[in-house]
Amino acid sequence: MNILLAVDGSPYTKKMLAYLATHEELLAGTHDYTVVTVQPALPPRARAALGKETVEKYHAEEAEKIIGPVVKFLARHGVVAQRIVKTGPIGETLGKVADTGKFDLLVMGSHGHGALGKLVMGSVSTQVLANSQVPVPLVR
Repeated sequence: MNILLAVDGSPYTKKMLAYLATHEELLAGTHDYTVVTVQPALPPRARAALGKETVEKYHAEEAEKIIGPVVKFLARHGVVAQRIVKTGPIGETLGKVADTGKFDLLVMGSHGHGALGKLVMGSVSTQVLANSQVPVPLVR
């Protein structure tokens, strides 16, 4: 299986990794893994003031803070993972990455907001489900 792991550095990412560690069928050397993180774009005025090089460096540093520990965790379990770093609307971008990368599964943690929270704030999980045809197990 080709598995995409969506991470954001939150405690929900840690819960998702703990879930994988306890389910050998998901965390096995026989699968291909890719870790993805999506950084929200900086506002246009900030990007213009900082310059392209500074903004790209900022996004790369932030992504490494998030992906680095996940890749180390996977390596301790004998798994080598590819990395994808994107910038843009998080839910929509994750859905597109999952579909265009021909992944069999997109695993992600979820904050587990209730129905009212989703109505008021929206939900990355809901956006991913709306923008992808790939099965998405959500770990809470």
